[in-house]
Amino acid sequence: MRLLVVEDQKDLNDIIVRKLEREGYAVDACYDGNDAVDFINSAEYDGIVLDILLPGVTGLKILADMRAKGNSTPVLLLTALGDVEDRVAGLDAGADDYLVKPFDFDELMARIRSMMRRSGVHASAVLEHKGLSIDTAAHVVTREGEELELTAKEYNILEYLMHNIGRVISRDNLSSHVWNYDYDGGSNVIDVYVHHLRKKLENGPKGEKYARIIETVKGTGYIIR
Repeated sequence: MRLLVVEDQKDLNDIIVRKLEREGYAVDACYDGNDAVDFINSAEYDGIVLDILLPGVTGLKILADMRAKGNSTPVLLLTALGDVEDRVAGLDAGADDYLVKPFDFDELMARIRSMMRRSGVHASAVLEHKGLSIDTAAHVVTREGEELELTAKEYNILEYLMHNIGRVISRDNLSSHVWNYDYDGGSNVIDVYVHHLRKKLENGPKGEKYARIIETVKGTGYIIR
């Protein structure tokens, strides 16, 4: 899943990004409101961590404009403003959750997971299909009861496809949700990752051969039927 972190305190921003990347998310980051507007208008995010007090456009203004345009991306507001009035203003503007600084990073990670489940991005903590199971909270994947060792990108590709069973997912769509802006969309990186992921999904630990889960739609992308 791809997240955007908007926080003007660079040290705090960097820490949040590192924590999220360790959790397996693809993360973009910026430090002021004007850049945040550009990021939001040019990419599709699964969730946004948004500070309220930003240089340029404020977080509340960004959020209100998003909702006015019909953008329902889950947003967790971060702020040093802890008064009830400030929390109410944030929620009324369309925030999905609200966390006051200083905060515990474990709580931030838990709130992000909870926010995305409530919004339907991660409607369930466990995804199951044809003998394949993904615990999205623990990032544990099993096939026919056997745990699989996946890289972070392999896991993210599989989780995104599992959230979209029956829907053809283009390579561009995968790149926008699994990679950040550093991704070179002109390369065959996605095909290589899917190839390795398929091998892990289809080859059992004792030489068993499992049915194909991820199918290629020629010229378009991939699908789990």
